[in-house]
Amino acid sequence: MTQIELIYELYKKYPLISTDSRKIEPGSIFFALKGDNFNGNWFAADALKKGAACAVIDEKDFFISDRTVIVNDVLQSLKDLANFHRIKLAIPILGITGTNGKTTTKELVAAVLKKKFNVKFTHGNLNNHIGVPLTLLSMDNSTQFGVVEMGANHPGEIAELCKIADPDYGIITNIGKAHLEGFGSFEGVIQTKSELYHYLERKNGVVFFNNDNELLRSLTSEIKNKVSFGKSNADFTGDLIPSPPYVHVKARFAKGDLYLNSKLTGDYNFENIMAAACIGNYFNVDPIKIQEAIAGYQPENNRSQIIHQENLTIVMDAYNANPTSMQASIRSFMTNTKGNTWLILGDMLELGKYSLDEHLAILALLKEYPASNIILVGKQFNGIASEFGFKSFTNVDELCLMLQANPITEGNVLIKGSRGIQLEKILKYL
Repeated sequence: MTQIELIYELYKKYPLISTDSRKIEPGSIFFALKGDNFNGNWFAADALKKGAACAVIDEKDFFISDRTVIVNDVLQSLKDLANFHRIKLAIPILGITGTNGKTTTKELVAAVLKKKFNVKFTHGNLNNHIGVPLTLLSMDNSTQFGVVEMGANHPGEIAELCKIADPDYGIITNIGKAHLEGFGSFEGVIQTKSELYHYLERKNGVVFFNNDNELLRSLTSEIKNKVSFGKSNADFTGDLIPSPPYVHVKARFAKGDLYLNSKLTGDYNFENIMAAACIGNYFNVDPIKIQEAIAGYQPENNRSQIIHQENLTIVMDAYNANPTSMQASIRSFMTNTKGNTWLILGDMLELGKYSLDEHLAILALLKEYPASNIILVGKQFNGIASEFGFKSFTNVDELCLMLQANPITEGNVLIKGSRGIQLEKILKYL
């Protein structure tokens, strides 16, 4: 029996995985992962005392008893275990990646597929080299379909995640300018995201793609097994139905058109809804059930949320930001909003040498809306905002102090920025 088979036997007996000794679940297997500022091996004994059934470590000095399994590399063992388990399950897996919209698309797709299958899917933002294995290991023999979100901030990462999850189906929501510091260039982003296409092509899997997106259409031109969606000239088509502040879609199914009403805001969510409907249709989910799933999805986690506060309507979309999503959010908000408007925007992080140019491009876009009230937050915006005549703050705490003294009491507010700016702090001052 190989070492991974031995660990798998333990996993079948104790099918709970813990990676944080502070949050041990009784009867779990503790994987002593390492990071830049911690070493899980140090906490193996504590994990066992708190109820872990066994601990997987990679440093002999921390061996305790037969409840300790020593491996060469704990992280690699976690990946190998997840892949071994995925192969044993032999269920369809859909991989989802993209610059923007992958989490919303993942949640919409899962909601739709749940109408027919027992689905397990990525929770939160567990979409990296640790999160993907944990998602796979949360699946069991009752799982009929897996939906796995895959994130990346450096070249080769999607290829690595594909080796672990071994997807049969896949979708790239879009490819935009994000994590340029890690990728080095936009071309690096394209190459890395395309690794999902390359994997599925080699496996003879199926690719779902937005035919309205010129880049994705080009990247899929030579792929044989593919299903397209879009406004026209696609396998599955639909139209955006303007109904501010929410996004609604008229989708064309074999037996006729259906209106897919959502609680999402922003025209850019049209393609996320269409992706979920297209994938559900491909797997023969009843169109009425697809309609129910999309209508029932409630956005949270500061993603495209509508918040009503007395005389304010707030579009809260500050989970993350990059040049592509920032421009889309601004244009959609301004196109679909009437009356008094406020744009509270935070820095876009992880852009490296492209940061200044990309922030300047956003300021140039804002000049197209002279009637709006604009507030900018973050070191990058603050350093250049005065050149454009915009009000700015170095950090969110400074803005909170200003809002505390001068609260915004009416109108429509878009809040958009990278998670690191912490724009959610301002909500209690509006």
